[in-house]
Amino acid sequence: MAEVVRIAGGADAPATPVLPQNIEAEAALLGALMIDNRLVEDVQIRLKPHHFFEPLHGRIYESILRMTDRNMVANPVTLKPMFDADEGMKEVGGPAYLAQLTGSGAAVIGARDFAAQIYDLALLRALVGVGRDMVEGALDTSEDVAPLAQIERAESELYRVAEEGGNEGKVKSFGEASILAVKQAEKALNSGGHLSGVTTGLEGINAKVGGLHKSDLVILAGRPGMGKTSLATNMAFSAAQRFLRDVEDGIEVEKSAGAPVAFFSLEMSADQLATRILAEQSGISSENLRMGKISQQEFRNLARASGELSSLPLYIDDTPGLTIASLRARARRLKRQKGIGMVVVDYLQLLQGSGKGTAGDNRVQEISEISRGLKQLAKELDLPVVALSQLSRAVEQREDKKPMLSDLRESGSIEQDADMVWFVYREDYYVAAKEPKRPIDGDDAKVFEAHEQWQRDMERVYGMAELIVAKQRHGATGKVKMRFDSRVTKFSDPAEGDYLPEIRG
Repeated sequence: MAEVVRIAGGADAPATPVLPQNIEAEAALLGALMIDNRLVEDVQIRLKPHHFFEPLHGRIYESILRMTDRNMVANPVTLKPMFDADEGMKEVGGPAYLAQLTGSGAAVIGARDFAAQIYDLALLRALVGVGRDMVEGALDTSEDVAPLAQIERAESELYRVAEEGGNEGKVKSFGEASILAVKQAEKALNSGGHLSGVTTGLEGINAKVGGLHKSDLVILAGRPGMGKTSLATNMAFSAAQRFLRDVEDGIEVEKSAGAPVAFFSLEMSADQLATRILAEQSGISSENLRMGKISQQEFRNLARASGELSSLPLYIDDTPGLTIASLRARARRLKRQKGIGMVVVDYLQLLQGSGKGTAGDNRVQEISEISRGLKQLAKELDLPVVALSQLSRAVEQREDKKPMLSDLRESGSIEQDADMVWFVYREDYYVAAKEPKRPIDGDDAKVFEAHEQWQRDMERVYGMAELIVAKQRHGATGKVKMRFDSRVTKFSDPAEGDYLPEIRG
């Protein structure tokens, strides 16, 4: 049985808690491993040397792993030279202790159970350590008092312990990895083709990238006015709505093409985002919604849409000025509590790094920390993270306004950490800004001709948009045609729905 006992420090001294441990189980396991080295294969993936309470036992276990890894026999005789000078071994009588460990051959039968108990007790000790650090940190007021930062740090540590407890080891055999790949292919097939990840809600984008994949960091960038937030909101809504529909249809959560979504809005408030979604679903102009310029019938449509969306698994956090550490802590909490399968961040440059520097510090370095933290979050929670990003003003200085990777602000680390980089581009935005002088009576023919040409240009591009896939680890780059309705801030597929392949020079 595991020892979790209290030892009195004296007649009047309070009892001192002893950390969870079972020295006998550790000794029995080591003896079993030295008797039958084949057992190492059963325990080494999960059990590590640091899981042993007795440091000497951890060193013996590590030596056994090293020997067997070289295809050498690990027994008291072959291990003896490694421990002749070990101070901990001298305290228990020298290398003869190794032979004592193999004294009971019966331990071989229960080796797997011993390993499981040693592992569980190590997790309990880790939990005790987190608790102790929490108490010490909360009691220590010698430094800057930052209780929220302490809470975020504690949450991070607790999540790390929880993840280790639910993890059988990160290494996967090719067979296991191929099973996952086949499952993804099956998901794409069952969805009617194209979609192996979380849906974006747009067939053209799904066809181009296969949806949003687990552990991917997707950077969605554009200049102000291009509709980044609108597209991100559209995708978040579509993913949450698809998940809700799949659950109602009895589809297993793992096979759903949707996902509950956490939307971290550092720029807009939750009610502003809700207004956009309600405008899209009710077909009412978001501007008219805000100003109350709606009819009774439109209000009924609004109420209906609101009722239908009340159970939507879309969770909005509009806390301003979040640090990357606090965002990750909140995302972990939502993963644990709500089972989120997608994260959206609007937008990356409004996040803060974890450093306590001044405004004069290197912003590029801070952005590097943020983009790296978002990629780590995607891998840690095993879900897609869509982070919006601003583009530099260099776009406006060029004749061709289509963005490029070099236009990403503080771009180096963002481009490097991202699995995909998307740009939103609307030509009608720039054409509209070039409207020439409106002709009036008395103007010469050139003025009329210039305005008529502008009107023809506007008719050609009005409502059209492009998603430029500038980087994609999983496939080719290229362009996807979209239609944008600025009245209700909604992106949709055009009639033809095809994407434009990249033209390489």
